[in-house]
Amino acid sequence: MIDTFLKYLRFEKRYSEHTLTAYRKDLTQLEIFLSEEFETSDFKEVQHAHLRNWMVSLMESGLEPKSVNRKMASVKAFYKFLLAREYVASNPTGRLKSLKVDKKLPSFVRESEMITLLDQIEFSRDFFGARDRLILELLYATGIRLTELINLSDPDLNLYQGSIKVLGKRNKERVIPMAEFIVKSIKEYQQLRNAEFGYCDYLLVTDSGNKLYPMMVYRIVKKYLDQVTTIAKRSPHVLRHTFATHLLNKGADLNAVKDLLGHTSLAATQVYTHNSMEKLKSVFDQAHPKA
Repeated sequence: MIDTFLKYLRFEKRYSEHTLTAYRKDLTQLEIFLSEEFETSDFKEVQHAHLRNWMVSLMESGLEPKSVNRKMASVKAFYKFLLAREYVASNPTGRLKSLKVDKKLPSFVRESEMITLLDQIEFSRDFFGARDRLILELLYATGIRLTELINLSDPDLNLYQGSIKVLGKRNKERVIPMAEFIVKSIKEYQQLRNAEFGYCDYLLVTDSGNKLYPMMVYRIVKKYLDQVTTIAKRSPHVLRHTFATHLLNKGADLNAVKDLLGHTSLAATQVYTHNSMEKLKSVFDQAHPKA
């Protein structure tokens, strides 16, 4: 049943490999739990009490409520599929309630720190320095996701119009404008890359000319963010948070930011409407009579 469900997600829903891996892991974990605790691996026999016990066991193992909710969302999608295909007669997830999750504001790098990073930090003048700088600039200036960055190819770029075509989640395309400094950086990088490796299938490549991989991008981003900020999280996704936060702090329209990020729901974008301390101090200084 799991394999049939995953094929449905891959070919009909067009979910990414990363998402498919997460679904398989969650459902296999449930299958093992049912076998060990209730001596059954038949999803047709599963009842609400079985799933409730699994939730309790996940919480007792120390798993965060957010992670438990994500696993239960996988199970709910699975049973919705089974019910629609009449593999099961009833849906045991109907009465499951999500756990309460404390809302955490997204981490982001301050504007002054990003200016320091891009204007004052020294990058080597060779291919490697140009690539590292372009990775940081693209993540910060376009807000693209890590997987979107890695999969970029030269044909995705329109350097004349100053735009970039991105293939996002569920194969949804969007076009993002690029500032002039990004276009300049891309042209300089491409010259160095082509001189080093010749034709490449992807825009950004490793030291040996192969496709970038996530851990390498993580290391590059952390290496440079370590030099300018003390925030705990220093990942590619933090630069996506930074992109959205800085746009909204400068008065950008929420719907426009939603489209730039590739969000399907406005609610997903509203998490970035928190104000940075710099903006709060600015408002205070302008508005408070005793400031």
